[in-house]
Amino acid sequence: MATAFIFPGQGSQAVGMGKALAEAFPVARAVFDEVDAALSQKLSTLMWEGPGEELTLTANAQPALMAVSLAAIRVLEAEAGLSLKTDAAFVAGHSLGEYSALAAAGTFSISDAARLLRIRGDAMQKAVPAGEGAMAALLGVELDQARAIAADAAEGQVCEAANDNGGGQVVLSGAKPAVERAIVLAGERGVRRAMLLPVSAPFHCALMQPAAEAMQAALAEVAMQAPVVPVMANVGAAPLSDPAAIRASLVAQVTGTVRWRECVEAMAAAGVSQFYEVGSGKVLAGLVKRIAAGTAAASIGSPDDIAAYKAQKG
Repeated sequence: MATAFIFPGQGSQAVGMGKALAEAFPVARAVFDEVDAALSQKLSTLMWEGPGEELTLTANAQPALMAVSLAAIRVLEAEAGLSLKTDAAFVAGHSLGEYSALAAAGTFSISDAARLLRIRGDAMQKAVPAGEGAMAALLGVELDQARAIAADAAEGQVCEAANDNGGGQVVLSGAKPAVERAIVLAGERGVRRAMLLPVSAPFHCALMQPAAEAMQAALAEVAMQAPVVPVMANVGAAPLSDPAAIRASLVAQVTGTVRWRECVEAMAAAGVSQFYEVGSGKVLAGLVKRIAAGTAAASIGSPDDIAAYKAQKG
């Protein structure tokens, strides 16, 4: 039975995340201390005490979510004998979660991942003036239909499929007027539900090109090793192990579609039958169950989850 470890993206953050891990396991506490030091900020205090509005800011949420995921991985390694090299067929992450996956697999250090995600969050926030971009979730739609709606709604503006999340959920991103037109069109074309998302910028579309350029410069400065297990990359929905290819994929990911449905389908087709979502929340585990029928998916983000994993592994 092949296993994949998957890592959540933005939207899974919550005040208090990771605190129980830090209190129960020194190895988890060390991860949060390392991230705090890398960013010269007590991010862990913000994570555990809030305020939630500040935690949700892209520049904070991205490294914070990575920190929880890596804390949980380190606990699994220390307490349950996890070795991604021998126990996983793939790792993968949703958007920023790809950085968590790469750090877990040894491509870059936790400190470098934190600094890269701070740069990424800041660059994404600055790429488009506040209020000019938007994202919308379409429910009960397939990717081709969502892309057709986006194209018809664009009218010379940017409107693109940002996330193909699976289970009939596609997220559009672009200029706010175009995204609002897409919501109206979706209703006219029988899409079950279409709604604006409470996000601060239009991620994963052409408007993010300035952020892609910032990440190209930042990634060029970071030492990268081949991951100990292939990373199923968001933009190609194919496994990568070569650092140069991973670097290029991470740059393309800033403006490209997160092909999460295809990533999960590819891992399942390669024989993965057990998925573990590592970090905050249960979003990806829920999506996996809708995308790949017959696979099992569990979330690992608390001491109780660690205990359950250990019991299952025997």
